[in-house]
Amino acid sequence: MPGPLEGKVALVAGATRGAGRGIAVELGAAGATVYVTGRSTRARRSEYERPETIEDTADLVTAAGGRGVAVPTDHLDPSAVRALVDRIDDEQGRLDILVNDIWGGEHLFAWDTPVWEHDLDKGLRLLRLAVETHAITSHHALPLLLRGPGGLVVEMTDGTAEYNRDTYRVSFFYDLAKSSVLRMAFALGHELGPRGATAVALTPGWLRSEIMLDQFGVREENWRDALDRVPHFAISETPRYVGRAVTALATDPQVARWNGQSLSSGGLAPVYGFTDLDGSRPDAWRYLVEVQDVGKPADATGYR
Repeated sequence: MPGPLEGKVALVAGATRGAGRGIAVELGAAGATVYVTGRSTRARRSEYERPETIEDTADLVTAAGGRGVAVPTDHLDPSAVRALVDRIDDEQGRLDILVNDIWGGEHLFAWDTPVWEHDLDKGLRLLRLAVETHAITSHHALPLLLRGPGGLVVEMTDGTAEYNRDTYRVSFFYDLAKSSVLRMAFALGHELGPRGATAVALTPGWLRSEIMLDQFGVREENWRDALDRVPHFAISETPRYVGRAVTALATDPQVARWNGQSLSSGGLAPVYGFTDLDGSRPDAWRYLVEVQDVGKPADATGYR
């Protein structure tokens, strides 16, 4: 049977790995045609020097039931983004879902380092990758998305508006980048809402991304082995969980009720009834506030 997003076209900008890959695969599982972009390809890796590629993501989308299309794109290059959108227009004539998940800053920030001690070039590069790319992509993609009614824009970030308002996030440049994306969704909500589209900010919880699993020396199959060293990792979630959040939004005929708001995978799960791959519903941001940040022992009971 056709999926609920059969005939819909999505662009997941920044879909090489992590949340972007999880979102692309879940949109594919719902039947969408998904254009996946990034700088890591089978022919050329980005400075991450990671094995994941956008072609791999596209293959996963197709295997899930959709149609994955990999388009190498540097989202800091306006001409490349314009060419990407022109291609989608030529091939599909529509764009229903835009997910701005471009990041690329994993190696560019230092924890608990004040701005005057932080490497300035790295900090400014992080802001360009995490903020400027989103603006460039929206500038070029939104006219196509607005051509039809009911379009959805998802700005991916780290942290809810409420949590980031009250919490210093890692360091100056990281904090600024993630908060800027939250504000982008708010502003886009004002610009898109009257034109029949919806914009939201969305954050996963503690994501079991490929990089995070490698950092802890585990795989998805045995991720709990990391709990001896990092007990609060018990609240973590797969990238597919936030992917299911995006799919739930994209299939909701009343999605406009969320316009301009800050959302989380854990917060949306009970609303829409989806779960993570293991059947649980981790609510990481509530856990952080009520358990981790107040110094309680790690215990995810009642939070997943």
